[in-house]
Amino acid sequence: MEIKRGKTTIKTIVADITTLKVDAIVNAANSSLMGGGGVDGAIHRAGGPTILEECKKIVTKIGRLPTGEAVITTAGNMPSKYVIHTVGPVWHGGNRREPELLKNCYINSLKLAKEKGIKTIAFPSISTGVYGYPVEKAAKVAVKAVIDFVEENPDYFDEIIFCGYDPYTEKHYASELSNYKK
Repeated sequence: MEIKRGKTTIKTIVADITTLKVDAIVNAANSSLMGGGGVDGAIHRAGGPTILEECKKIVTKIGRLPTGEAVITTAGNMPSKYVIHTVGPVWHGGNRREPELLKNCYINSLKLAKEKGIKTIAFPSISTGVYGYPVEKAAKVAVKAVIDFVEENPDYFDEIIFCGYDPYTEKHYASELSNYKK
């Protein structure tokens, strides 16, 4: 699924995010920034020790990264130039500000990307793995956040990708994105 907003192409794909040739990929990190399971572990493994070393320096400077915030490192051995690390919310049924915090992950990642001159960016499905956020609910929040940001900054990004690791995940993001076709 693919749509245009201003000069920005927003699309969904099924792929291993660590293999994408974009300016930045987003990591669904944990607050320690020390790697973990799921996409976080895959990014740390694919990127190599450089990412972990940069994350350690960030944690020394700011402490644990709060949910919804974002920081940036280089991408180590991956084809992208940067990794934007953001901490998604753990799902507790939706009554503990989870949608607001998840929206902040996308908005703060896009703000940071814009500050750093990043024109192409790929997002995983933040919080839908071990953090338990239902994919269909996460897709609604993520797509709306990205669309809103792009409509406020219509001529900045070239491409924004929602990268599903499997067809099930991509299907939910594609379905949500199709609601924004003009």
